[in-house]
Amino acid sequence: MKYKHLANEYSVNLYGRTRTVVAYDRVVMLKTLKCAVKVVWVYRKTRWVALFSTDLTLSVQEIVEYYGARWKIEAAFKELKRDIGSAATQTRHPNAVMNHLHFCMMATSLAWIYASLLEKIPSRRHVVKGRNHFAFSDVRRLIAKAALDDNFSILCPVPRKSVVNSLVAVLLRIAA
Repeated sequence: MKYKHLANEYSVNLYGRTRTVVAYDRVVMLKTLKCAVKVVWVYRKTRWVALFSTDLTLSVQEIVEYYGARWKIEAAFKELKRDIGSAATQTRHPNAVMNHLHFCMMATSLAWIYASLLEKIPSRRHVVKGRNHFAFSDVRRLIAKAALDDNFSILCPVPRKSVVNSLVAVLLRIAA
């Protein structure tokens, strides 16, 4: 708190909106890396959060925006591991693990492609005050509902003697 009077307000683009953050920055020498590091302390609600960068040319705004974008990437990996099931694999062979991960990433991509093509934004199952965007689980629920529809058999007909799996063919065409 003793550095709060040295902090400045910055306008940054976070999560699709321009926001004002209170931040203080300083370049320090980091013993473990044996190099200079730019540290940006962002005051958030009741405490300071430290962000680090070895690129000393970055501005405070850029560092805060990069960390904000990084958080979205972390959230995407969380969806991939928890919601799609990439962490639940029982495979041990490196090729099998890679194949499983690739199919999980393809499933995630297809779910978001499906969501982007929807005419109406899905309603949230668990409404959060102040958030109007939908969650990944909301999209998964819509896909599961569509898969149980009687017309889904048009997309995935019962295979006769064909060696081509129509669902896999459609998914690979969409992903390509």
